[in-house]
Amino acid sequence: MSFEYIQSALAARHAEGLLRKRIVVEKASASRIKIADQQYINFASNDYLGLADSLEFNTLACTEAGSRSSALVTGYLDIHRQLEDKLCSVLGYDAALLFPSGFAANTSVLKALFTPQEKQLSAAVFQDKLNHASLLDGGLAGSAKFVRFNHNDLTHLRSRLEKTKADSKLIVTEGVFSMDGDKAPVSEISVLAQSHSAWLMVDDAHAFGVVGAQGLGTIESGIKPEILVITFGKAMGCQGAAVLASHDVINYMTQFNREFIYTTALSPIMASVALCQLNKLLVASEARHKLQVNIDYFKSLVAQTNLSPIPSDTAIQPLVYGSSENVLAAQHKLKEKGLWVGAIRPPTVPQNTARLRITITAQHSHEDIDKLVSALVEGA
Repeated sequence: MSFEYIQSALAARHAEGLLRKRIVVEKASASRIKIADQQYINFASNDYLGLADSLEFNTLACTEAGSRSSALVTGYLDIHRQLEDKLCSVLGYDAALLFPSGFAANTSVLKALFTPQEKQLSAAVFQDKLNHASLLDGGLAGSAKFVRFNHNDLTHLRSRLEKTKADSKLIVTEGVFSMDGDKAPVSEISVLAQSHSAWLMVDDAHAFGVVGAQGLGTIESGIKPEILVITFGKAMGCQGAAVLASHDVINYMTQFNREFIYTTALSPIMASVALCQLNKLLVASEARHKLQVNIDYFKSLVAQTNLSPIPSDTAIQPLVYGSSENVLAAQHKLKEKGLWVGAIRPPTVPQNTARLRITITAQHSHEDIDKLVSALVEGA
């Protein structure tokens, strides 16, 4: 019988406590969520600054629902150009391309860079072992040699670079790692890249908007990666992504990036929303300050307990429980106390590192955080 493996694969996932299910959210904000008519304090949102629910539609520059075609046919509208120009101006790049999601941006850029057969024997991509699935998928789909280095391990990366015979070398990392919450040592990686004539690509999904005094992420460290990916679904509180690079790289992507060429362009209304949200993000210094205060407050409370989260100075504060069964039990106890926290299990994270992925936002009150830490301690 065809496709018998589907039922067996689902049964295996269920037995291992790894079966994923969609949950209908009735209403949500950065700090509150309503599910099945029950209100919870939300500690699972990536809306770090609380910008997702603050849109005023009368401020949008464009309200057209669809772009009607791919960007290379008739889908590239003035609002797309405005958004790209603003991102380039803010981040100091020559050119940009818009994508409907960060996953599409990451995967397609790596496939386009390394798909041509003539580059197969002369290119290598070096990826942090904890990189996002979109980065790993893109690297694996290309024809370049795929090399992984231990998480944030500069010595291991250096040894990998020293052994390669590739002419074209690309180092790929996240600015802030989505499941561990720690930052990549981008300054040191950049030095290594330059010393080995390699390029650097940074996915700044969880850094843009919240890292740095102005919230500009990796760029504020004084490093300008050859390829920078910005996603709009986290601190910007909307949807979409942009790849920023030199004119030559963006022109190359326009010729060879199949997802860009053959996909209907980002909805004009979503581009307009993104431009509006970007402008708000750039002046959201008060929200960034409140976020940092809340992160520091959470960490100070946890330091007085027997809890041991993965060390992180960002909004992502993971607490490892080991097995999937343990983390699901912990999640259930929190739910009973009116707290919604994401339980992250393999294969999203390595085996035996199932965790609660706690995210702090600017909208949380100290009372919210008090309740969370108390519940975590009681359930420990």
